Amino acid sequence: MHLSLIQTSYDLNNLANEWNELLSHSASHVPFLRHEYLKNWWRTLGGGEWKNGALCVVIARREDQSLAAIAPLFFTENTQGEPALMLLGSFEISDYLDILACPDYLPGFMEDLLDCLENLSSPIWRVIDLYNIVESSPTLPLLKDAVLRRNWVYVEEPLQHCPYIPLPATWEAYLASLDKKQRHEVRRKMRRVEENKLPVTWYIVQDQAKLEWEIEDLFQLMTTDEAKNRFLTKEMRLQMRTAIQTAFVEGWLQLAFLEVGGEKAAAYVNFDYDNRIWVYNSGFNPRFRELSTGWVLLSYLLKWAIENKRSTFDFMRGEEDYKYRFGGIDRHIKRVIIKRL
Repeated sequence: MHLSLIQTSYDLNNLANEWNELLSHSASHVPFLRHEYLKNWWRTLGGGEWKNGALCVVIARREDQSLAAIAPLFFTENTQGEPALMLLGSFEISDYLDILACPDYLPGFMEDLLDCLENLSSPIWRVIDLYNIVESSPTLPLLKDAVLRRNWVYVEEPLQHCPYIPLPATWEAYLASLDKKQRHEVRRKMRRVEENKLPVTWYIVQDQAKLEWEIEDLFQLMTTDEAKNRFLTKEMRLQMRTAIQTAFVEGWLQLAFLEVGGEKAAAYVNFDYDNRIWVYNSGFNPRFRELSTGWVLLSYLLKWAIENKRSTFDFMRGEEDYKYRFGGIDRHIKRVIIKRL
């Protein structure tokens, strides 16, 4: 493999088609590693999460010049104030991150990557700080072995829970998988909404001409939560709006609303990608709290996913109780810290 360094946005943008093709063959095939997502993330540095940064993307090509692996890195100061190489997308708004590589090339790329980074004259880094790698990723053991062979320091720590639901073939089979109390709650809350005196409807946004208005309505519902209101700074609104628009254009957005009497009562913004639903964010109108509109919309989305033959419903980061009550199976993401001696 021949390794080279990408340090300009122009060169990064030119990798779009090759990048996404490689991603489709990588172990971590997630929407947060799509080229268009990371390109937009880089423009805003994660909606202002990072104050500065320099691209340091390492790519590997085969003899025929086809792309074999990518380490999507950038240089910045990490949260401890250390000069660090980090994964593009780090770390607050991109739930899953990783190295991209064809499986056969990943072991060799780990070795070559560390050689490349060790010999960098600029930027001068002190630590490689990698967030949000799923615990089952093949990157972790291979990277650990390559680091320890150099007698460098390797620290791996759990970050957050990321529950997910493997979806069965039918809605009734899904309900049967829940405990009796939760199954009763789902049915009861759906029935109560359907019997409500005001009409209750839900839909997935399909009309691009209305997308901007729908995004604003999503933000409005999100801001009813104090924490999300603080999160939605001007820069973060730009980042999220661009990510949602891009996902719509590329065909993997699922922006859904539930309305009561024509008024928006709940929203979920998800990614419908690689035959899975990735639950990204949500918002609720407190006026309709007694109808449990968030639970009901989530139930409708689960039923839709099953009926449309999606394989997995991924709640992503966070250990909120409702995720497990809906049948979530636990797993974790990891942070890896590497220091050379």
